[in-house]
Amino acid sequence: MAHDPAWTTEPPGDLAEVYRSHAHDLRRFALYLSGNAALADDLVAEAFFRAWTLREKVRTATVRGYLFAIVRNAFLRHLRRERRQAPLEGQPIDGRPGPEDLAVGRSDLHVVLKALQSLPEVDRAAVLMRANDALSYEEIAAALGISLSAAKVKVHRARLRLAAPLRAGFPGAALDRE
Repeated sequence: MAHDPAWTTEPPGDLAEVYRSHAHDLRRFALYLSGNAALADDLVAEAFFRAWTLREKVRTATVRGYLFAIVRNAFLRHLRRERRQAPLEGQPIDGRPGPEDLAVGRSDLHVVLKALQSLPEVDRAAVLMRANDALSYEEIAAALGISLSAAKVKVHRARLRLAAPLRAGFPGAALDRE
């Protein structure tokens, strides 16, 4: 088999350069996954440690994807460990939500649906196109006949209005005042 210079058994490229290029994005991803800054730092550290000690062949062109995969897998291992150590008190044995959880979920859904109906039609359409249909902002702007920045603003503001009642504790009152 001929030697392919794109493959290496050493840590991919100059690790310091790889770190400078990808650490910020990896940490943001880890923080998004975990919601915990200390855990995010640990996940990123583990990714770079594994990249450094790697003895398998890694394609240097795909090191970014490889690092993201390590962070995600490390986070999933963390979740499994946490789940095994979590106390059973207050948790249904069969894993299904209990009546209280179902009632709260229905209440939250009702509040969000009520908030959705209170939005101006163009805002409601924009947020539904983004959330339901996964349309890009460019596609939303074209469909609604508005500018790209207006589409982004409409989706952002609609999301804030939909989330506000849930953040307020018991949401129903927040919508009735408007």
